[in-house]
Amino acid sequence: MNYTRFFEHWNIAENPFRAEEARHDSVFARVESVTLHPDFEKIVGDLHRPSTSIVFGEKGSGKTAIRMQIERLIAAHNASRSSDRVLLVPYDDLNPILDRLHARFGSEKDDILSSLKKVRLVDHMDGVLSAAVTRTVDALLAGAKTPTDLADGATKRLRQLDPGVKGDLLALQAIYDANPSPAARTAALRARTRPPLERSDLLWNALAWMGWLIPAGVIGVFYLVGGDRTNLNWLYAFLIALLAWALLLAKKYAWDRLLLKRLASRLRRQVRVTPGSTESLAASLALVPRAARHPSTLPLTSADDTRYAMFARLRAALAPLGVGSLIVVVDRMDEPTLVSGDADRMRAVVWPMLNNKFLQMDRVGFKLLLPIELRHALFRESSAFFQEARLDKSNMIERLQWTGAMLYDLCNARLQACAREGSKPLTLRDIFDDDVSRQDIVDALDQMRQPRDAFKMLYQCVQEHCSNVTEDQPAWRIPRLTLDQVRKQQAERVQQLWHGVRPA
Repeated sequence: MNYTRFFEHWNIAENPFRAEEARHDSVFARVESVTLHPDFEKIVGDLHRPSTSIVFGEKGSGKTAIRMQIERLIAAHNASRSSDRVLLVPYDDLNPILDRLHARFGSEKDDILSSLKKVRLVDHMDGVLSAAVTRTVDALLAGAKTPTDLADGATKRLRQLDPGVKGDLLALQAIYDANPSPAARTAALRARTRPPLERSDLLWNALAWMGWLIPAGVIGVFYLVGGDRTNLNWLYAFLIALLAWALLLAKKYAWDRLLLKRLASRLRRQVRVTPGSTESLAASLALVPRAARHPSTLPLTSADDTRYAMFARLRAALAPLGVGSLIVVVDRMDEPTLVSGDADRMRAVVWPMLNNKFLQMDRVGFKLLLPIELRHALFRESSAFFQEARLDKSNMIERLQWTGAMLYDLCNARLQACAREGSKPLTLRDIFDDDVSRQDIVDALDQMRQPRDAFKMLYQCVQEHCSNVTEDQPAWRIPRLTLDQVRKQQAERVQQLWHGVRPA
């Protein structure tokens, strides 16, 4: 018998247990509001006062689902408010960042771990700033064309911003925008913000453009007074005036550009996670007000103080645009190509982030959804490491656990979400034989320990049952024997997966 016919008999429109990844699960979007993990409230915290949470979980335990639920909760929160919104900053695609760092430190395959060990806290700070700034600039330049965490009409508010805030916004975009055309975006953002022209720039521009009047004036006076051509003083005066104009032009078009390029080169050496060339960065910096790009305010060293200052500048720039805080979601740490699930490589990448000052920044909350392998590595660290990281202040959840009863409710919710409109309520107990009790199903699910494996077990139960039943003599309820056989097979698979001898 085909399993489609089995589900049609029970008035189920689609297989509730087919999907294994939340990102590709059409059913998840319909049941997420009633299938929250009991620790979800602790993980999210108060959106008005974002805090940091660190969660460890096995593959398939629901970390990605929690991330998606956080995203939708923030979207609903922002939709109900005109100010004090939350900017969601996804920090889950580290492939570009790690590739750039590895290209700088080494290219041999066996040198990957040593390259990743050179990842610094400030690299992650730059990475988070880059993700936040790029997301903000995307929203400002797209206007109302795309959904945004910014307040309604944020683009129209740009010209009303304080001049200092405009400069900060332009400086952040110039340094951290990850778009392939940062200089063009700087020009577009400057056109929207329209920062006031600085007096020094106006003066130097006027001298450069009007400096030709000085040698021209010498020539004019010479002809007006009928000067003696044999008197070389007139020639000297003309040459001095011409030299002065040439110096003005050299200052504006050569010296200033040289200084900007040198500044861009220093920035590029320290801000190692963003794309783009030194030339494009210099072109962007040329459009930033001088006060906003003063060297003392830029991340020109490996010190973290200037990065914390850049976070403060970002929050100050976002406040008039309706954003009061940021939530940074860190996920998929095992997926980058250079990491490939290796525990030592993950540790090298993640450990710099476990810094108390970084994780406890004001109005910035971090949600670290980490693989369980890092929990094992964490417990092997020294007391000095724990004193510096202060993870006791970070709402740490040591293991994202699911009981059989929780998985039973989750699977029931998925069944009901897939039921045809107007059909009778259905539970897992209904699709099994009478000799299979609710507790039997709960015990079987308890051995699976997490949603992905629970779905696999139920999917396999349906498949096994349908493959042993003919079309002309259908049986609509799954017998105990099938449940026991599948439970044994799936429990063995889960154990082998946990011991690393099975791929999935």
